[in-house]
Amino acid sequence: MQYQLAGHIRINTCLSLSKRGVYTDVLRLDELDPVISGNKWFKLRYYLAAAKAEGATEIITFGGPYSNHVAATAFACKLAGLLAHACIRAYQPFTTPTLDAAESLGMQFSFHEPNNYEALKQSYPIQPHQYLIPEGGYGRLGVKGAATIWQYIPQNTYTHIICMVGSGTTLAGLIQGAPDQTQVIGISSMKNNMALYEEITAQLQANLHHRIHLIHDYHFGGFAKYNHTLLDFMRQFWETEKIPSDIVYTAKLFYAVNDLIQKDFFPPESKLLLIHTGGLQGNASLPEGTLPF
Repeated sequence: MQYQLAGHIRINTCLSLSKRGVYTDVLRLDELDPVISGNKWFKLRYYLAAAKAEGATEIITFGGPYSNHVAATAFACKLAGLLAHACIRAYQPFTTPTLDAAESLGMQFSFHEPNNYEALKQSYPIQPHQYLIPEGGYGRLGVKGAATIWQYIPQNTYTHIICMVGSGTTLAGLIQGAPDQTQVIGISSMKNNMALYEEITAQLQANLHHRIHLIHDYHFGGFAKYNHTLLDFMRQFWETEKIPSDIVYTAKLFYAVNDLIQKDFFPPESKLLLIHTGGLQGNASLPEGTLPF
């Protein structure tokens, strides 16, 4: 699928996270495109190409009612001329800003109770005209796409690459492309998701499993959970850096790195690159005026 992305990708120096002998930059994948921003385009690109190559006319995917993946898939399918259907994890049909946006792009939904949702992902009855994209772009094709993020990262510059983790696909792609001297760290967005390591190893070659490094301490109570501490940090980060963040992923990334620097987690002279994975539509659930951006 050919699509001319609207933006370009900058690397910003992050002064408020450059301290105690640590230097921090941010890869602005959020500026890649106003709709398919961040890591979403990278994870979807090879799945959509495969669907077109196989002659599929409809994409089936999965996600929660606030899923960035669902919104991005709806837009990508519209561009590709494909129908789109998302199986939504929810006890009953309801609407969110994310689902409204996806529906406006032509996506259709079915709603499935969480008790049955995981089984459905494994046994969805795919028809010959359909192509299934796993939740979050999970899988080898998603990893292949995520690995192409490295084309925007200067070689031999950073000691650490750090990103938030949902499905683990972006982290796996970054590990796959990382030089030996660079450590890739993932900050989990979920509470007590101890299966995450296995989910990432399933997407990586065995000789790379030892390079997985996960931190589970900055979920703020669970996926998409937040409190006043996080909101205050987001406002201050915007004031000092003029970089927007979201309550689901990137605000927790920046908060985590700030805290880890304060705790001397990184050796002196470390050079960090934080991956801004977009997803700013996650803030649409906040009351109007909560954030200054």
